[in-house]
Amino acid sequence: MSDQKFTIQRNPFVVPTNDGKSIKEHHGLASTHNEAISIAHMVAPPKWSEPYQTPEFDEFTFIINGKKQFIIDDEIIVLEKGESIHIQKGARVQYSNPFDTACEYLAICLPAFSMEMVNRE
Repeated sequence: MSDQKFTIQRNPFVVPTNDGKSIKEHHGLASTHNEAISIAHMVAPPKWSEPYQTPEFDEFTFIINGKKQFIIDDEIIVLEKGESIHIQKGARVQYSNPFDTACEYLAICLPAFSMEMVNRE
């Protein structure tokens, strides 16, 4: 058993995608086997979108650069650099970047993101 009280992540898990989105999970199931939280650095390319989902986890998003669109139930929300949002588990949401520039952001999920809990349509 280690006495070390911290973990430095220098090699995040690069999630394979086929839609041009960059996902680097620093902490979570895929990278550190942490079930409690996932923290990922993402870059969504221009004109990117993904299907609606109803996750079984809370998701916090902080926009580093660019803009990102959220459709939560029937409400359209656009966040810009320096803004953040907390979407509660059980909300039906669709994430997209319909804009002309990439969107760089951090996503934090509690508990950790998993394909079994995202419930994509």
